[in-house]
Amino acid sequence: VNPLPRMLKYQETRRSTLTGVAKAPIHFDHGGVAVFAPRFWGLPGNPYPSITLRSMRKLAKKTTTWLGDWRPDVIVCHTIWPVAELASRLARQWKVPWLSVVHGHDFDVGLDNPNTNDQILRLAKDSSQLISVSPRLDDIAQSHGVQKHAVVRCPTAVEDEWLTAPKGWRGRWRKDKLDILFPADPRRPEKNHYLALQAGEELETRGWVVGITTLRQQPRSIVWDRMLVADATIITSTRESGPLVARESLACGTPVVSVKVGDVAEYLPDFCVVENYDAVELADAIEQSLQNDWHNGFSTPEHYSFDYIKNQWQSVLANLVE
Repeated sequence: VNPLPRMLKYQETRRSTLTGVAKAPIHFDHGGVAVFAPRFWGLPGNPYPSITLRSMRKLAKKTTTWLGDWRPDVIVCHTIWPVAELASRLARQWKVPWLSVVHGHDFDVGLDNPNTNDQILRLAKDSSQLISVSPRLDDIAQSHGVQKHAVVRCPTAVEDEWLTAPKGWRGRWRKDKLDILFPADPRRPEKNHYLALQAGEELETRGWVVGITTLRQQPRSIVWDRMLVADATIITSTRESGPLVARESLACGTPVVSVKVGDVAEYLPDFCVVENYDAVELADAIEQSLQNDWHNGFSTPEHYSFDYIKNQWQSVLANLVE
């Protein structure tokens, strides 16, 4: 079940992640799984959250009808605002536990909005278990009085065909073309594309011929192809819970340089993590990453592996349905 907001086509331009929502079908298949995408009412900025909550509650009957006689043992809600209102209502109706998953936006943006912060905290505390994808988000949950909380990270799920060890620079130093990957949609302001361009300009003053490639909602296979051929990946976001693309780039053999955001400091070498949002420091870090011998014992921690995270989820779900 994937509730979507009602909107007109022109409203999709407000945010790139809303592309296709206006005319998305109510019923469709995704990866061989039937999906129900009912619509709810909401206004930009959520000035009247009660309208959105009331609209979300009305979806309970539609969801029950679509499911027929089937009932879940547990409900997993991959966001809080506003879909957790539907999850909470269905959980009470069916007398099953439900858990909410925080990927970042609910806490990083939603709690700063005076119109939604109280509702987000209410739903977070109402869930049988709250799962955060990073320790930072878990700390926020704990600081706001959420009792049942845990950390389960997103796995690095790059397929075997693209897996390769990170590689250093093999061309002419400060003379050849340098292909830098900016693994995000530049239209999203929180991704801070301008800083990446500034770092590229700084590298060009040192002799590099810099090309910066961006990613816009491509299939994962194309994303991994881009990572495979890039010389370095740069991350300049002002907020992230991961970012997952950093670990995916490393899995595809591309060194990663990032500002200190999300959990990158847990696994990237110190010289690849920049404390300040400074183009010169990012350019220095990119050159250091190209000179590094990545074959000398580098690996991401086990708690990011698919099997480790799979076991975590099995344990969480088993505890809920006991």
